[in-house]
Amino acid sequence: MNTSIRKFLREEDGITALEYGILAALVAAALVAVFYPALSEMFTTLFGKLTTQVDKVGT
Repeated sequence: MNTSIRKFLREEDGITALEYGILAALVAAALVAVFYPALSEMFTTLFGKLTTQVDKVGT
């Protein structure tokens, strides 16, 4: 029993996957922080155009 617990504690495979997940989340957060103004403007324009088209169809 003790040997299996020691083996589990020494194993590092799961830690590597966790580190990659944290790194990916940090990169995604940095990209959103940098490109937020451009993305915000793009989505505002897109939804404005969609609203206009839907209003034209509805009348």
